[in-house]
Amino acid sequence: MSTTEYVTLTIGNQLFGAAVKDIHDVFAPTSLTPVPLAPREIAGVLNLRGRIVTAIDSRARLGLPPREEGYAGAMAIGIERGHESFGLIIDTVGEVLRLDEADREDNPVNLHPSWAQVSRGVYRLEGQLLVILDITKMLSFGAEDAVAA
Repeated sequence: MSTTEYVTLTIGNQLFGAAVKDIHDVFAPTSLTPVPLAPREIAGVLNLRGRIVTAIDSRARLGLPPREEGYAGAMAIGIERGHESFGLIIDTVGEVLRLDEADREDNPVNLHPSWAQVSRGVYRLEGQLLVILDITKMLSFGAEDAVAA
């Protein structure tokens, strides 16, 4: 049996999962510097231990309303892609689950299209649906907007 370890994340009131192998670190985002003319999903940039990190607002990326209190109390997962560092801003980080790949299901037909395009499937947990994030797809946006502008 093939299993994968996922870190559970809460964004809005929904439980998401990200593969542990995709996550470099977990941190609290502070001192965000806005980026002029950036897509709405880019919350800004920050300095994390000497590296410039592009902060992605997962709520904006998923079409959810912004946090009421801004980013106070928010967490971020650090992701490295190529030579770039990203921080995906989320509401909370949960536990690590080891799940059997055979139990992962395709996206339900009623999953919102903006979520379906960044999801690798779902797991049905006790009373909850765990949506598995495709981190690469979560980070790929805005290029088509820049071409159109």
